[in-house]
Amino acid sequence: MDTAASLLTIFGASGDLARRMLLPSLYGLEADGLLPGTLRVLGTARSDMDDEGFRRFVADAIARHVPAGEQDDTVLERLQRRLGYQAASVDDEASMHRLGEAVRAAAGGDIVYHLSTAPRFYAPICGALGALGLGGPGTRVLLEKPIGKDLASATAINDGVARVFDEDRVFRVDHYLGKEGVQNLLALRFGNGLFEPLWNARHVQQVQVTVAETVGVEGRGDYYDESGATRDMLQNHLLQLLCLVAMEPPAQFDANAVRNEKLKVLQSLRPIGAADVRTETALGQYTAGALAGQPVPGYLEELGRPSGTETFVALRAHVDNWRWSGVPFYLRTGKRLPSRVTEIALQFRPVPHSIFGAQAQPNVLVIRLQPEERIELRLMSKTPGLDRAGLRLSEVALDLDMHEEFGALRRRPAYERLYLDAIENTGTLFVRRDEVEAAWRWTDQIQAGWAQAGMRPEPYPAGTWGPPGALMLAGRHGHAWRA
Repeated sequence: MDTAASLLTIFGASGDLARRMLLPSLYGLEADGLLPGTLRVLGTARSDMDDEGFRRFVADAIARHVPAGEQDDTVLERLQRRLGYQAASVDDEASMHRLGEAVRAAAGGDIVYHLSTAPRFYAPICGALGALGLGGPGTRVLLEKPIGKDLASATAINDGVARVFDEDRVFRVDHYLGKEGVQNLLALRFGNGLFEPLWNARHVQQVQVTVAETVGVEGRGDYYDESGATRDMLQNHLLQLLCLVAMEPPAQFDANAVRNEKLKVLQSLRPIGAADVRTETALGQYTAGALAGQPVPGYLEELGRPSGTETFVALRAHVDNWRWSGVPFYLRTGKRLPSRVTEIALQFRPVPHSIFGAQAQPNVLVIRLQPEERIELRLMSKTPGLDRAGLRLSEVALDLDMHEEFGALRRRPAYERLYLDAIENTGTLFVRRDEVEAAWRWTDQIQAGWAQAGMRPEPYPAGTWGPPGALMLAGRHGHAWRA
């Protein structure tokens, strides 16, 4: 049975995420002929627009956010022919009825609802769709992160959504899972015989996962001050990356098999409580500093008020299972760091006995996800030349630059993959309810430990790699961050 959607309804269609990411992603899918021929796109938001106004809005978003070399008027015209708009607000029953009539008129089969709104509206919107008879079989819903701000609120949101949509029709978005580099991590692990035999505690000494941002709060101060680095990044992006590194090979590449293995990792995470937070975690908040030679203000200056919210978090996690017993996973994320980078680094154990003395360094596999996608294996090699002292070694890289290797292919934003999968009813790259709640259960305990221990963020100057506590976190165990 064909389960490709006939209608994509975007709630929050006039918002910033739609303008920057969602509409350009639909344009990219249209350009490549990947949208089903019968698919309609219905935008809805509080904004008062008609169909033609929405088409102009979409054209402006494409002009601003699609590279000039990829813009094509014929593609835009094809996309615009799919578009419609109906203003609605979940607290205005009459407008929701009008939206329901527009959905019925546009749909000829499966319907995808994308809730690109604040999470507090998820349950009310789903409830309204259910009351209108628009949440039954053949419908599915995409939810943007964050799903709540802790386990209790996440559970409440999930319960509200579940009253209308069965779990197999709920697609929770973590846009990192749509990135090419993240998907390539799965290909690297499970498509090659070289690495998997080494992917365990016997051969790996430590793992580092870094998600570093150079930006500050960028006008999102009120939201960010309620979330902080832990809720905004650690609970979702970093833990999802950890799961993909640490998971067992699934029996097959399908939604439940992959997500079952990720859940096992989350359930195996060693708890970090009040007795451990001072030695196993570090918190920071950026102060004024410099980036790329330019002065930048501190967090409190940008926010305009006092705050104890962390803009940096680092921790030492353990996955207590047979594969990873004893291997530390160092996770860190922060704002106003020296460079924008997302990478996973596996440091292998040193050779059992080095005949070259201290020259021989442990091998490192680096999987870079952004800003460029590349895979780098750091190896020891003889330095060319003659030396009476014997062989001299240097560290060299076997380097796969994905843009060099596949330079002729267009670089796709993550939402193209996610939209295509949602339209075609493929849930592998989306997050299941039990994953979300397991991640919150683990991070809630850490945050409760900080409160109980009276632990506050340390200041760090913008343009540096975080507070002194982050260096000590790795250093007290004889390790060092890669940068």
